[in-house]
Amino acid sequence: MRKRIMASICLLLMTAGFLYQLSCEKADPLGIASQTEGEGGLLANNAMNKKKVYLTFDDGPSDHTGEILDILKKNNVKATFFVVGKETEQAKKSYQRIVLEGHTLAMHSYSHNYDQIYSSVEAFAKDLKHLQNYLYEITEIKPVIYRFPGGSSNSCVKDITPYIRFVESQGWLYFDWNAQSGDALDFNTSAANLNQNILKSVRQQDVSVVLMHDLHEADNTVKGLDSLIKTLKQEGYQILPITKNTKQIHHVSIDK
Repeated sequence: MRKRIMASICLLLMTAGFLYQLSCEKADPLGIASQTEGEGGLLANNAMNKKKVYLTFDDGPSDHTGEILDILKKNNVKATFFVVGKETEQAKKSYQRIVLEGHTLAMHSYSHNYDQIYSSVEAFAKDLKHLQNYLYEITEIKPVIYRFPGGSSNSCVKDITPYIRFVESQGWLYFDWNAQSGDALDFNTSAANLNQNILKSVRQQDVSVVLMHDLHEADNTVKGLDSLIKTLKQEGYQILPITKNTKQIHHVSIDK
């Protein structure tokens, strides 16, 4: 009798586990945690570790995107790509690969033309909605993570408030940064110096959102990426993709 009871309990536990796994697979058949789960599950397997780094790449895809993704894959880490609108076949494949490999596909702007997108809130909205719809057509993912070109503290617009209000009205989350490599300031800066720029800021805070660029000219960003990741891991940092559950870093915020 006792054996029968134990067998029944085991069977119930196995069934419950199977049903839970099945429900997860239905919710996210590709297992793209960065797009749906936030920082739960396997991405936060060390919840007590407050040392977190979010590697972000602006302005891609570029001819370096594949190399960046290869390095991330080799090191088993996920990142966030704030992309612009590009219509080449290579770019379309890059958008798809970003999503399929579990990184966060995020919005930057379609045109990346500062004068155009910041000419009015209407122009800004048109540009971003174009980008979101375009990325959805290619990947079946509608991004909700966003970064202002130049950051929310950019000097291209006198008052960023109405632009922030529009972003928030769409349910989108905008992210600035609190660490950067400086790779777009001087493309000749060595990989070692770019990494030191990042590490100097990262070591002063528990949570860092790192700004880098996925640009044709940013060769040294790619050259230093493997070393950067290894150093961060050795120093005990979790490297995570930005998600809906990530605490936002804002240069400029508005009262809701």
